[in-house]
Amino acid sequence: MRASTGLPGLDDVLDGLRIGDNVVWRVTDLDDYRRFVTPFIESAASAGRRIIYLRFGQHPPLVSANTNILIENIDALGGFEAFTGRVWRLIEEHGRGAFYVCDCLSDLLNAWATDAMVGNFFRVVCPFLFELDTVAWFALYPDRHSRTTLDRIRRTTQVMVDVHRLGDDVQIQPIKAWRRQSPTMFLPHRECNGRFVPITDSSDATRLQAGLELAQLNRQPLLDYWDRLFLQVESALEGNEETQIADIKDRVLNVLISRDPRMLELARRYLSLEDLLAIRARMIGSGYIGGKAAGMLLARSILLTNQPDIWQEALEPHDSSYLGSDSYYSFLVHNGLWPAIMRQRSAGGYFSEAAELRDSLMTGSFPPEIRAGLERLLDHYGQYPILVRSSSLQEDGFGNAFAGKYDSVFLVNQGAPELRLAALEDAIRQVYASTMSKDALVYRKQRGLDQREEPMALLIQRVNGRFHGRYYLPDAAGVGVSRNTFAWDTSMDPAAGMVRLVMGLGTRAVDRIEGDHACVMALDHPSRQPFRNQDESYRFSQHLLDVLDLREGKLNTLPLSQLTQEIPDLPLKHLGEIDQPASRRAEELGLSGPVWRLTFQALVRGGKFVPRISSLLKTLEAGYQHPVDVEFTLHLDDAGEPAFNLVQCRPLATIGESTAAPIPADIPARQLLFQTRGHFMGGNINLCIQRVIRVDAAVYSRLSVSERYEVARLIGEQVRTGDDKTMLIGPGRWGTSSPELGVPVRFADIAGVSVLVEVAEMEGDMVPDLSYGSHFFQDLVETGIAYVALFPGGRNCTYQPDLLPGIQAHIPQATAEKALQSFDLRSNPLQLTGDVVSQNLACYFTNE
Repeated sequence: MRASTGLPGLDDVLDGLRIGDNVVWRVTDLDDYRRFVTPFIESAASAGRRIIYLRFGQHPPLVSANTNILIENIDALGGFEAFTGRVWRLIEEHGRGAFYVCDCLSDLLNAWATDAMVGNFFRVVCPFLFELDTVAWFALYPDRHSRTTLDRIRRTTQVMVDVHRLGDDVQIQPIKAWRRQSPTMFLPHRECNGRFVPITDSSDATRLQAGLELAQLNRQPLLDYWDRLFLQVESALEGNEETQIADIKDRVLNVLISRDPRMLELARRYLSLEDLLAIRARMIGSGYIGGKAAGMLLARSILLTNQPDIWQEALEPHDSSYLGSDSYYSFLVHNGLWPAIMRQRSAGGYFSEAAELRDSLMTGSFPPEIRAGLERLLDHYGQYPILVRSSSLQEDGFGNAFAGKYDSVFLVNQGAPELRLAALEDAIRQVYASTMSKDALVYRKQRGLDQREEPMALLIQRVNGRFHGRYYLPDAAGVGVSRNTFAWDTSMDPAAGMVRLVMGLGTRAVDRIEGDHACVMALDHPSRQPFRNQDESYRFSQHLLDVLDLREGKLNTLPLSQLTQEIPDLPLKHLGEIDQPASRRAEELGLSGPVWRLTFQALVRGGKFVPRISSLLKTLEAGYQHPVDVEFTLHLDDAGEPAFNLVQCRPLATIGESTAAPIPADIPARQLLFQTRGHFMGGNINLCIQRVIRVDAAVYSRLSVSERYEVARLIGEQVRTGDDKTMLIGPGRWGTSSPELGVPVRFADIAGVSVLVEVAEMEGDMVPDLSYGSHFFQDLVETGIAYVALFPGGRNCTYQPDLLPGIQAHIPQATAEKALQSFDLRSNPLQLTGDVVSQNLACYFTNE
C-alpha cells in the first residue's frame, strides 16, 4: 500500500512512499525540512489520516495547531528512557495507520549530550512504527552527528534523503529507498516547475559536490557530540575564562555526574574541569558514571581539598574505570530488548515480566564498540583482580542507597585475554540482570522510583590487596559511619562515629555474617567492646576470611586458622592477638603455630588508624552536610600504619533525629511486653504498634528446613495483607540465609513492617546479629524500620511474650502455620519508645 509525499514530482523520484516507511531528511537548514513537511501533512489530511506531531525540539514549531493535527509535547530533558518510553506509549495509543511528523532529532543532543542515544532512540522507534503500518518523518543535521550514528540511522530507516543547499541552489538526493529502484533514483535532483530533475551530467554533479565540500571546510569533523563536549572542556581550560569554565562545567556535570540537585551542588564545589577530563579518560561509552562512582570521587576530592596535609599521604590513588549509563541502553537496544523493557515498565508487568527480562539480560551480547573498550580496560589492569560494581543513576544518593540491591562481582582476572574478557562480560551481564531482582524492584516501587529512569552504569575497580601465593586479599577492610546509632554504652557519643572491621575482602564487613562476626568499634571508645569477658570477645570475633582464590578462580571463604598455615606473611601482629590458652591446647594436640584472634586492638593502640578514620568521617560529614557511610580497605606498612583506599561513600540513612519521646518511669509489669537497655538501632523511636506477627521459637525449633522457608513465605503474605503498623518478633536473625540461625525472609517479604525484633531463643542457638553497617540493616533504616535485639534473662532485658492476647502455652503439633502468631492490637495498641542517647527502649500496652 502506498502513500504520497504531497509533491507529485517527489513521488516520481521515490516511486512514492510505502506504508511503514520512516523517512529521514538530512538537512543543513530546518526550513528545507519544513517545506517538505507542509505538503506531506496536507496530503495525509486529505486522505483522512490521523497526523501526530511529536514536538520535542528547541527550534520553532514545524506546523501550527489545527483540526487535522494532534500535537504531542514530550520533554527530552527527563532522560533517554523517559523520553523513549513516552514516545513508545504514544505510538501504542495511536495504533495502526497513524502518520507522524517529528522535530529535528539533532535537538535531542542538547538534552542527552550523546550521539549514541539519538541513534538508539531511532533504532527503538523506527521498527515499532514500521510494524504498526505508519509513515513517519524525521530530520537531522548530519554535521552534528558521528559517522557511527549516521550509519546506524541509515541502516534502520526505510527512506533517507539528503537536501543540499549551495546558495539559492537547493537539491535533493535520495540516499536510501527500501525495496525500490530506478536508474536515476539516487542521483542529485534539482527542482524545476514542481518536478525534480536528476542531474545526469557528471560535470554538474562534480561542481555541486566541490562546492558543498568547500562550504563544509570550516565545520567541525564528524565527531560524537559527547567527544565535542569534552573538546570544549579542554578549550575552556586553555582559555581560562571564568564564565566559560562555569558554563561548560555545569553542562558536563548534568550529563556525567548526576541529576540530583544536592549531588550536583557537591560536584560544583569539589570537582574541577581537570577532574571531569580525568573521568572521561577512564570511561567506556558515554552518559552518567552513576551514584556509586560519583560518591567515591566526591569523597576523595572532599578529603584532598579540605585536609591535604593528611590525605595526600594517607589516601591511596584510586584506579577505577567507568562503563557509562548509555552503554546499558545500547546493550538493551543491541539485543532487541526495548519491547521487553516497555512491557516490564507497565503497571501489570512490573513484577511479572521481570524474570524473563532478567534471563534475556544474562544472555545478551555487547555492541562492538563496548567490547573494544572492555579489551582496552583489561589491558590496563593486566592480571590484577578487579571488582565490577553496580553504579546506577539513583544509587548512593540522598535517601536512596540501594544497599545490596544490585550485584557486585569479583573477578580473579587470570588466564588468556579472551577468557578474561568473557568473564568480564559475564560479570557485567550479571550486574545488568540484577536490576530485575525482586529486592531491587520492591525497593524502587516503595520509594516511587519504579517509573523513574534508572540506567545501570558500572564502576570497575582494581581490587586493593596483595598476592599471597594462590590467594589475593587486602590487609583489612571496613565500613565506617559518621553517626553511631548503635551506642551500647551511655558514655559513647553517637557523633564520634563507628566502624565495622574485617581482615580480607570487605564483603564480610557489609553483609550479614552467618556464624561469624566483624569487629564493631565505637571511635570515641575504640578499645571498649560489648562483651562481658575476653573469652566472649574471642568467641564473637572474625574466624573466617573472604579471599580471592586464584587457583579456583573465585571468591572463597576460608578459616583464619587455615590461612595462617598457608600464608606466612599475613599482617596478623597488626590486626590480632594470640589466644594463649587456645594456643597451649593446640600445641598439646600437636598442631603447629599460635592461635590468632582478630580483635584489631593492635591497630587501635597508639597508631594512626583511629584518628585518621575519625578525621575522614568528620570531614566527609561536613562536606556532605549529612552523616555518611563509607567503605574502605587498608594497606598496612611494616609498622602497621594504614593507608586508606576509599571505595564508596554515600549519605547515611537514619530513622530520624527527632526528640526522643519520654519513657514512663514505672511501667506496670502487666503492661510491659519488653524493655531493654541498648541493643536497638537506627535512632530515636516513637511508634504506635497495631499488629504483631510473632514466630513461636518452641514450634519453629521443631520444623524442617523446608518448613522454615515456608514460615518465611507465610510471613511475606501476612505482611502484605495489612497496612497497620506491624512489629515482627522472631528467634535469631531475620533475613538469614541459614534457617538454623533465624527466619530466612528476604527483605522484599518484610519491607512493609515498622519494627523488627530479634530474640535470643531456642537454647542459645539463635542469637541476634547486631550487624550495623550490613546491607540488611541499611534496608531497615532507609525504610524507616526500627530494629531491636532482645536477650531474655540478661541483666538489662525484660521480655514477656505471654502478655500478647491469646498466646498458646503449648502446641502439640509443629507446622509452619502453627509457628506463626498474629495479633490485632488496634483496640489496645502497643507503644514503642526508644531514646538513642540514654539507650533505653520500652514496648508497652497503652491501656491496662
